[in-house]
Amino acid sequence: MIKYLVYTCCLAAALTACSSGKTDKLLKHKKWKVYDVAVPPSDPYNNDQITQSKDLKNGYYSDAYYQFLDNGLFIATIAGVPDSGRYELLSNGKIISITSSNGSRNAEHLVEVQKLDENNFDMKVASGDYHFILRTRKQ
Repeated sequence: MIKYLVYTCCLAAALTACSSGKTDKLLKHKKWKVYDVAVPPSDPYNNDQITQSKDLKNGYYSDAYYQFLDNGLFIATIAGVPDSGRYELLSNGKIISITSSNGSRNAEHLVEVQKLDENNFDMKVASGDYHFILRTRKQ
């Protein structure tokens, strides 16, 4: 019985590592450009949130890129201005923790992976009182 319990725990750990590794492999060494900002379909209808998503798409995120590099390095380029930080995959690769360059979690941003493949990366982010889905494409 103990043998099966140990085997099950090892299998679960291996599957967790594989999923997180797959997410990291798909994210890394690509330049992800934001092309759309959407309201999550599960959120209740809110006209302010819908208006804000359109404003963010046409304003702040109109020239936004994200890059995930080796050693947990994260680069966000907004309107041509790059800023770097650190990233770490959590929850089996479903959540990305973005922190400052020194890794301090005082200004941590949690990003939820909604969709990720070779060419598309949709992430759920918090902005103010609302959540938005940033839809990005590989450049």
